[in-house]
Amino acid sequence: MPKKQKLYKVDHSNMKLGKLVAKHDPRTLKLGKYLQLLTPKPAVDWTKAIADWGMMLNDNLGCCTIAAMGHAMQVWTANSWSSEFTVPDSAILQKYEMWAGYNPADPSTDQGAVELDVLNKWRQSPPGFWGQKLLAYAEPDPANINHVKLATELFGGVYIGLSLPISAQTQAVWDVADGPNGEPGSWGGHAVFVPAYDATGLTCITWGQLKKMTWAFWAKYCDESHALLGADWVNQKSPEGFDLATLQADLGQIKN
Repeated sequence: MPKKQKLYKVDHSNMKLGKLVAKHDPRTLKLGKYLQLLTPKPAVDWTKAIADWGMMLNDNLGCCTIAAMGHAMQVWTANSWSSEFTVPDSAILQKYEMWAGYNPADPSTDQGAVELDVLNKWRQSPPGFWGQKLLAYAEPDPANINHVKLATELFGGVYIGLSLPISAQTQAVWDVADGPNGEPGSWGGHAVFVPAYDATGLTCITWGQLKKMTWAFWAKYCDESHALLGADWVNQKSPEGFDLATLQADLGQIKN
């Protein structure tokens, strides 16, 4: 008889979150404006068998907004450089201090951060994040699945915010749940990077591992999403069908 696969209990309840309430700026560029008549692929996976994603300190600190940036850089470098690069924990800590106001000497300052705030600081920082410049970011319409898929396909993934329910603490695959434990935000806000999707759902990187979520989970619990235009990725990949020139012109009209 075939050997039964051993099932492991999932328990994320002791993991840290850290995404504060989503901020929506009317000046933020909308991704749909720059997408020419494109049809997304049925499935995309930029994870490229990366063996070690790393916690990025998010097991002890509410630094998920910075950790998700570190995971984005792993994906970008694995697919556009000769080898994958992992941002050291010291750099994650430094940006959490600089961009979110965390002070290691004062645990009460571990309050997380707003995604839009840290993205703006990344884009406006001359050295970028560990040498990686962020040219811009643009919002795919979370309700438009084609936009979400194209953002993932063209730019290596999407940087998103989730209003997580308590039910997500013990689900092997994140899915919609009924009752009080399934209420959006009943656990808290969390930032993750999503580098893959298929017909059944999406795959994000969180707490050092890949985590699948259904499309229904996305629809109910994702409260913000951002396509990140990393300079090296855009320069090397030159995404076809994306109007980068118009986006850069529009970006020049925005006052910081």
